[in-house]
Amino acid sequence: MKRQTECHYTHIANLIASAKSNDGAKARYVTKPSIKARKTNSVSSATTAHSRPLSDGNEQNVSSLRQKGRPNNPPFLGSPLPYSKSTPSNVFGIGSQHPFANYWTCSGGVAEVVGVLPSKEQADILVAKFFEVMDPVYPFLHRRTFFTNYERFWAQPLSIKNDADADLLALHYTIYALGTQFMHFPTYEERASSAEFYASAANQALRIYSYLNRASMRSMAAMILLTYFLMNDNHASDAYAWSGILLRQAYAMRLHRDPEFIDLNVSEIEKQTRRRLWQAVFFQDTFLTVLLKLPPTATHSDVQLDSLADEASLKADGFDTDIPFQSRVENLMSIHVIAPPVEAPLPQPPIDISPFLVDHTVDKADVEYIRSMWKLGNLVQENLSSPMSLNLPLVSSPRQKTSLVSSFRALYRSFPTHLTILDAGALQQEALTNPRVVRQNLFLTSNFYHCLMILQACENEEVGVECNIRGSLEAAHEALWSFFKLVRMFELEASVWWVFQHRAFEEAVTIARLLSIQPAQDVNVNDALYTKCKNDVVTMMDFLRGGIRGNLEMQSTRSLALEEAFEKIVV
Repeated sequence: MKRQTECHYTHIANLIASAKSNDGAKARYVTKPSIKARKTNSVSSATTAHSRPLSDGNEQNVSSLRQKGRPNNPPFLGSPLPYSKSTPSNVFGIGSQHPFANYWTCSGGVAEVVGVLPSKEQADILVAKFFEVMDPVYPFLHRRTFFTNYERFWAQPLSIKNDADADLLALHYTIYALGTQFMHFPTYEERASSAEFYASAANQALRIYSYLNRASMRSMAAMILLTYFLMNDNHASDAYAWSGILLRQAYAMRLHRDPEFIDLNVSEIEKQTRRRLWQAVFFQDTFLTVLLKLPPTATHSDVQLDSLADEASLKADGFDTDIPFQSRVENLMSIHVIAPPVEAPLPQPPIDISPFLVDHTVDKADVEYIRSMWKLGNLVQENLSSPMSLNLPLVSSPRQKTSLVSSFRALYRSFPTHLTILDAGALQQEALTNPRVVRQNLFLTSNFYHCLMILQACENEEVGVECNIRGSLEAAHEALWSFFKLVRMFELEASVWWVFQHRAFEEAVTIARLLSIQPAQDVNVNDALYTKCKNDVVTMMDFLRGGIRGNLEMQSTRSLALEEAFEKIVV
């Protein structure tokens, strides 16, 4: 049948077709690869450290591919993820089951989720555990707002609870799930089962909320925390995919924009909450992609670091207790933006939350910690995450490596003194009176020295950049000892934190592989550094073999990989 009007798309279709041959030349990169790297990007992914093994008889092909590969970081930086079950459908081979068990009916709605709430007493215990363990290292929730809504929710009768906002329930259940992960249980299986039930309820609440086409600050907070839950629950594959969804929603909510730069009619508290939420998204994305050697996604932002403020210094503008943690800037694609509801919320009775608030000095210390982690994340994302994700050398000259190491050390010197204490005895004494600051110290120390280890170990033979073995060992030792200090002071927590455990595992593997390199004749193999680093690997193997309850399959796999590397040590 002949068209009645002229087709206006022919010209565009021709342009698209003609552009296909130039797709590679016009590809966009966060970190632009070198010309040589682009010429070799057709090399199979088997050249990477996390490649799947080829079939028997292809060993020569693997070797030749590695020889033809790009200038790469040394192989000892490619410590594998702790594969539990490597199946084709599982990206990282971790946690092959669906992460959220399905206990729910199609028509149950909010009432069904409310029906499985714990008792108020049990909820209080789990929330207290969350704010004791999780909040210090990821302090992005506005405490006054959260506890106002938390107490108000529990004060309502069941009929009112059944009409609660689904994103509020999602946040509550996520906190219950994380609190449960850090509680003492007779067995790991009991603890995991209880925590997974709360996580399933949180996921169901997000589904009722329609989290794929709506977003609020509460739903974003729940998704950020669920990512950490999934990692701790041995579901790193699911956590990585889940974090991709929340990043899209964060961009759609314009969390990456500083509230002062866009037209937002919101309170000062909400502006600060938006900044802290973006910091949490950015921090999670940057340091997860460093571990997984994958591209960072939270790369576009104009949020101002200096704009962060503590709660006590915020101007009281009428929303200090009644802001529902529900951003008035929802997902730009949502129908709620196109046709917003017209009814105004009813005024709520005042709630006494003074027992849940922290001292002003604690809140100021949180801001210092956030700023320190933010500065480190910016340096890491640009100089480590992006090039590592493209299998590119981190530096192009010895001078650049020296300069970058100096930048890392200068940044560390700029951190507040209480975050740079390395002495185990001093930290243990501080933990008796201020465990919150000690947890922040250990997490910052672990992240900083882990990244410094990667930088010191990088090499680029074509331009004369060599691995600084001594510098790598020193950084790996400090990073690994931050984990040992966590074990000593917060034993149960050390068995739960996946990110901390895996960094420690990578550091131990890196030490073992560095010590497996035949030293030069002028190197004193009896040096105290070599001895204590070798002892570090032994200590890590002892941790993995038993002692602390955790996921036995994951620990066993890590233990075998580390023992194999340890057997090759030559000093």
